[in-house]
Amino acid sequence: MNDELTSSNHSKREESAEPDTSEIKKTPGYVTADLQNYRYIKDFRENLKKNPTEAEKLIWEYLRNKKTGHKIRRQHVVDNFIVDFVCIKKQVVIEIDGEIHLQQQEYDLLRTNTLNEKGFKVIRFTNAEVFANPVIVAEKIKEILDSRKDFIKEE
Repeated sequence: MNDELTSSNHSKREESAEPDTSEIKKTPGYVTADLQNYRYIKDFRENLKKNPTEAEKLIWEYLRNKKTGHKIRRQHVVDNFIVDFVCIKKQVVIEIDGEIHLQQQEYDLLRTNTLNEKGFKVIRFTNAEVFANPVIVAEKIKEILDSRKDFIKEE
């Protein structure tokens, strides 16, 4: 009986020696946002995520759930910008440009240059391209992602 008590106490100690990780939030192995400004951007990001454009909704159906073979996030903060889509592992930003972009070409160039400096390749498609043939746009995105090396471990 003494042996039973000892072995049962021993197994209880072994069980309790393991930390309870059920409530520990998993921290990503990457940070893409400017942490000083993220708190100001995150609400705007949530609004964009809840209210995508029709072109973003359409292409998302071809990109979501690793349909390209790559994890793609939508409305993600990179530096101080909210990008339409990003594959962090491949460091590729995907932008779907509506008519507003015709009026902000200088800003878009600055944004692209900043993202390039941060190591991200930026690819752009117009709303018209997405509406005309989303399959071809998705295939082009996949080709670019497939051709890029991995910049971080699997997410």
